Amino acid sequence: MIIDCHGHYTTAPKALEDWRRRQVQSFQDGTTAPRASELRIGDDELRESIEANQLTLMDRRGIDLTVFSPRASFMAHHIGDFAVSSAWAAICNELCARVAALYPDRFATAAMLPQSPGHDTASCIAELDRCVADYGAVGLNLNPDPSGGHWTSPPLTDRYWWPIYEKMVEHDVPAMIHVSTSCNACFHTTGAHYLNADTTAVMQCIQGALFTDFPTLRFVIPHGGGAAPYHWGRFRGLAQEMKKPPLDEHLLGNLYFDTCVYHQPGIDLLARVIPVKNILFASEMIGAVRGIDPQTGHHYDDTRRYIEAASLTPDEREQIYQGNARRVFPRLDARLQERAHV
Repeated sequence: MIIDCHGHYTTAPKALEDWRRRQVQSFQDGTTAPRASELRIGDDELRESIEANQLTLMDRRGIDLTVFSPRASFMAHHIGDFAVSSAWAAICNELCARVAALYPDRFATAAMLPQSPGHDTASCIAELDRCVADYGAVGLNLNPDPSGGHWTSPPLTDRYWWPIYEKMVEHDVPAMIHVSTSCNACFHTTGAHYLNADTTAVMQCIQGALFTDFPTLRFVIPHGGGAAPYHWGRFRGLAQEMKKPPLDEHLLGNLYFDTCVYHQPGIDLLARVIPVKNILFASEMIGAVRGIDPQTGHHYDDTRRYIEAASLTPDEREQIYQGNARRVFPRLDARLQERAHV
């Protein structure tokens, strides 16, 4: 089985974007926000948006199941206040859950949190509880920078984040550390802000002792870990100077990297530097990079091709394709086992 741990609903019907535009405008104007009930998207519209896009590519590339969450750049936690984020997260999570219900063998939902800059993170708990209980969410996306590129929140090792971590441990769900749109002109959203955040998250975890306090907490660092694998020697050296344990002890029992790296040399390096047990297959298809690589004639985000071409044993590929994901996402593993016996 091939599990893609990193998928977003980037092809949602246009009515969703229209509703969001009205919501943001009402906040800016100080007028009454649109009600959730005013957004009407039927099942046929959902099917059309998925079957012509994600499902077509999944079938073509041999991907069996995708962990599916709301569009990352649409989270935009820096817009509005907590009420705005709460209403928006609830709508986006419901749509992803409906997709997963329509295609239960192909998608498992992951939750977006109603984060808001400076707001108590405990305010996110109700939505996470709802997504796990009502939608069967197997994970969540955690934005380490709700300010949208200005980094006004404390580091991920700060007690500010404790309420979310405690709930993650209770539900036994991992978090993908994933920022949203950058509103800072210095940082291109997908080319800089995303990768900066991945690298920053790794460094914050090195500096702290988060996994001593939460030994079962699990983070997935997307986009191949940003700069971390490429500069692994730098991080090892910095950890050594800080008198931290070796990184395989300090981080790699809790930190995982996905394969959203869009060329063969990048995947080859990732697989050489990071232990195979810490690598999860992912593509983030129909995401930041949608074009065809003229050097190969294939889509940049067709990441399975890179795994097949990498110097890996069959057992190592099996770990990357499904074994590691089923360990990191135990609720997904339980669901797969249950469906296998239905």
